[in-house]
Amino acid sequence: MSKIIVIAGATGNLGERIVKALLDKNAQVHALVRSSSDSETINRLENLGAKVFRVTHWNVGELTTACLGASCVVSALSGLREVIVVAQKVLLDAAIAAGVPRFIPSDYSLDFTKFTDGENRNLDWRREFHEYLDKTAISATTIFNGAFAELLTDQMPVIHFKQKLVVYWRNADYRWNFTTMDNTAEYTANAALDPSTPRFLRIAGDQVSPRHIQAIMREITGEKFRLLRAGGKGLLGIIISMARLAAPGKENLYPAWQGMQYMQNMVDERSRMSSLDNNRYPAIHWTSVKEVLTNHQRNSH
Repeated sequence: MSKIIVIAGATGNLGERIVKALLDKNAQVHALVRSSSDSETINRLENLGAKVFRVTHWNVGELTTACLGASCVVSALSGLREVIVVAQKVLLDAAIAAGVPRFIPSDYSLDFTKFTDGENRNLDWRREFHEYLDKTAISATTIFNGAFAELLTDQMPVIHFKQKLVVYWRNADYRWNFTTMDNTAEYTANAALDPSTPRFLRIAGDQVSPRHIQAIMREITGEKFRLLRAGGKGLLGIIISMARLAAPGKENLYPAWQGMQYMQNMVDERSRMSSLDNNRYPAIHWTSVKEVLTNHQRNSH
């Protein structure tokens, strides 16, 4: 009999990929979706083969029903503190009430256990949730994947395609950890079906420095890309403080200064992942940064 895996945040970009990866492995997927979610997305999940549970109030009683019989609850929730801390606590309590033995929180980031409060707002919330999680008896597994590799083609201001620049902070030879969303989803699906996962798993589809990225861009475009050092960690910290002061009062999930905080963490020596758990599931093909950038270059023409 196939295992039941509950997915919260199934309508999100990563969540839907995890659903697909689990269904490819013949798992039974219970997808938790808000009643207000887009009907087209809900229909797509149902057509994939997931059993959709429409959630109206997001309370323990309502979520417990969806979690009954599951072997693992996977969170791919995304949002501000009321989601990452408050809503995820309700999900965790429901998993425990339903007798689910394992829980995978919505972390999918660099290893925030090495950083301290105040350095990164979004990671602070994850540590806050972990304080609650680690007081429970449920077996939890966090997956650290560095940064999503797709960000290099869009939101992360590293490669400036038109200007033919690779912009970096601190050190051109320090390797950053990147993992595609599909690789992260497939790894998470494997972990959800694996009853013996440890508390932390660390993966990286590729580890590349700004100088590596410069060489990749030269190779795939045939054009010369220049390296530009924007400054050190100290200057980046000053810019972050100024950007926060200038930001509007309403809290946003990904304001510009939050992206800068993540970059500041990525270039920090504490982000180094010297030991990876990639080989735990050897069937996964790890997509390199070169493959991501090559596909982007091909599709942009």
